[in-house]
Amino acid sequence: MLIRDYPKEERPRERFLQDGPQSLSNQELLALLLRTGTRDESVLQLAGRLINSVKGLRLLKEASVEELTGIKGIGEAKAIHILASVELGRRMNQLNDQDRYVIRSPEDGANYCMEDMRFLSQEHFVCLYLNTKNQVLQKTTIFIGSLNASIVHPREVFKEAFKRSAASIICLHNHPSGDPTPSREDIEVTKRLVECGRIIGIEVLDHIIIGEHKYVSLKEKGYL
Repeated sequence: MLIRDYPKEERPRERFLQDGPQSLSNQELLALLLRTGTRDESVLQLAGRLINSVKGLRLLKEASVEELTGIKGIGEAKAIHILASVELGRRMNQLNDQDRYVIRSPEDGANYCMEDMRFLSQEHFVCLYLNTKNQVLQKTTIFIGSLNASIVHPREVFKEAFKRSAASIICLHNHPSGDPTPSREDIEVTKRLVECGRIIGIEVLDHIIIGEHKYVSLKEKGYL
């Protein structure tokens, strides 16, 4: 049975997009890396046979290109894709908290984003999601365009916080004019997000406006 013969909602790629990678089995995840099967078996069947051949995922990480290409249906390209993914996973596991950027002040937050944001021709609303040690877990652009309280919805801001189990958030946006003086809309958006954060239990630590080599912290200005 080929992948195209499965109902669309049961195909690994579609389920990955709809439900996330955690919804897929090891066999299905491996099938996504392999991409294609052989003339005699589907990619899912090939993935299942590969897992059985190496006695499970634990030994897959120790396999060599030569060992994988010795399995019928696994060529050099497929073997390299698999082992490259294994190596990326290994390197990610070696990352530790010391590698993460720590924000101790508004200046730290501004410096983290200044070079990326000060030349932007449109306003970008960005959130930094922090853990309990004020280390950056994730940087996400929430919205592009003129800041408006009705457009920057708290749902979008806090959705990523829940996903990352963030303890707090720092919001930033740029003023393409280069002048970081906060507008009335900037202040209204900030107050709305701070209030939502208090209700949810995820603190909004600051809202920093980025200008041309300068910034304004709404926390320092007393708006938080």
